[in-house]
Amino acid sequence: MTAITTTLTARAALVSQRSRCGLPAKFALAAVTLLMAGLSSAQVATTPAPLAAPVAASAANTCKVPAWPIWRDFTTHFIQPDGRVLDASTPQQHSSSEGQSYGMFFALVAGDQAMFDKLWRWSVSNLAGGDISKQLPAWYWGRQKDGSWGVLDKNSASDADLWFAYVLLEAGELWQRADYTRDAQQLLKRIENEEIADLPGLGPMLLPGKNDFARPDHLWQLNPSYLPVPVLRRLALASPNGPWSRIAENTAAMMPAVSPKGFVADWVSYRGTSPTSGVFVVDPVKGDLGSYDAIRSYMWAGMTPPEDPLAAPVLRALDGMTTATAAAGTPPERVQTTTGSSTGSGPFGFSAALIPYFQAKGQPWLADLQRRRVDTQLQQSLLPERVRGRQPPYYDVVLSMFSLGWADDRYRFLSTGKVQLSWEKTCPRATTR
Repeated sequence: MTAITTTLTARAALVSQRSRCGLPAKFALAAVTLLMAGLSSAQVATTPAPLAAPVAASAANTCKVPAWPIWRDFTTHFIQPDGRVLDASTPQQHSSSEGQSYGMFFALVAGDQAMFDKLWRWSVSNLAGGDISKQLPAWYWGRQKDGSWGVLDKNSASDADLWFAYVLLEAGELWQRADYTRDAQQLLKRIENEEIADLPGLGPMLLPGKNDFARPDHLWQLNPSYLPVPVLRRLALASPNGPWSRIAENTAAMMPAVSPKGFVADWVSYRGTSPTSGVFVVDPVKGDLGSYDAIRSYMWAGMTPPEDPLAAPVLRALDGMTTATAAAGTPPERVQTTTGSSTGSGPFGFSAALIPYFQAKGQPWLADLQRRRVDTQLQQSLLPERVRGRQPPYYDVVLSMFSLGWADDRYRFLSTGKVQLSWEKTCPRATTR
């Protein structure tokens, strides 16, 4: 089995787990033990020393920030005392760079600097070997076959790396933390050096990870959901001589090329046809399936500021999800992007992801329909009798936090890619946003 197949198989297994509403019974006791016991033996062994100076006492981090109830639920059910985001849906009781980076974004939205710092400290110590300047974070960490805890797959996941850099840049400004800005710039340099490929006829593009995605026969595998335009805009601001503006433009060019029926796939590929030309093709490993990864592409498109010149063309390329959801009332779980055929009903996280998309498409009634479903099922998933013996569904909660935070005006992306947070209206700003 090739390295790329191994990596994609592992990630596909996690995607499969995301479709379940809870932890398989034989792992439930282990999950509860980890969740209730606080620090596991692995955590005791890996609890890192502080990487940064103590949080500076300033108005920006001492003022009153409005409570965000779902953030409280997230910290209760998913974040362990040392800052590890636990997804208990697998035998490995794993953590991922995705979960850590998303958790940091939610901590920023919640104005929770102490938790932000803890999440980042755990990530550097356990995923990046203690020094973000020397290696990209590993994407997958958890219980190994011998029962010990550590990195399960050292390859990187570039979507998490982008989100890490993004939130560090924003937190560095908002909380006046030069160490966060320094870490962001060091990480950004590694991303530019290790996760970018120059594709013939297209130009620079983000690969899904450092290794395994540049294939033989001039084929490169890509993941459209790894490329939120606002994040790319922010990285371009931080690295004006870097590839990020062109990657944003290439992302907008990719969407219609890979979405003939208005749906985007989880994975796509680009094949070079000559030294100066190439074409987007169906991914030979994952096929034309659009499901648990792809749903984020619609969410990012809806969150892109309408004044961004790339917002409208990306939304136009993704028209199919509007028709499919309007017909069924709920978004499909799986779509074959070359034919437009769909099967299944997506979980409530899919409905959450589409709320910004339907708002941006001028379909508020569809957004309201999905919001009602999310409000009901999210609350049900957090009932005491539901979480007794299992976690709430990780991915559905994560998508709901992104979407509901946006829908409730807790944050908005600006045309520069910077984030405008609701608590900035009452708390003094470290810088002009």
